[in-house]
Amino acid sequence: MKRKARIEDALKNTFDPMHLEVVDESHMHSVPAGAESHFKILVVSEAFAEKTLVARHRLLNRALSGELEGGLHAMALHIWTPEEWFAKGGTVPESPPCQGGSKGG
Repeated sequence: MKRKARIEDALKNTFDPMHLEVVDESHMHSVPAGAESHFKILVVSEAFAEKTLVARHRLLNRALSGELEGGLHAMALHIWTPEEWFAKGGTVPESPPCQGGSKGG
């Protein structure tokens, strides 16, 4: 099973999200082909209600601890409640260009 699918499964099982997007952005970085090391993750769930951003990140890091220990290098995280998701127009921001030796930037 590819890392993207494992991430999606872990987040679905942990947070029962209203909306979930997992995008492999490894191709935007100076990593070997097929590295599966850089991901943009959007999770919209009631599980984040009344939790600070740090607490949300800790919950997500715990849910993905196996992936983090197994080579997942970077995550652009957007961890929102449904209310926050709707307030932001139901879209996720574009990721900025890689600053660490990106391919083509």
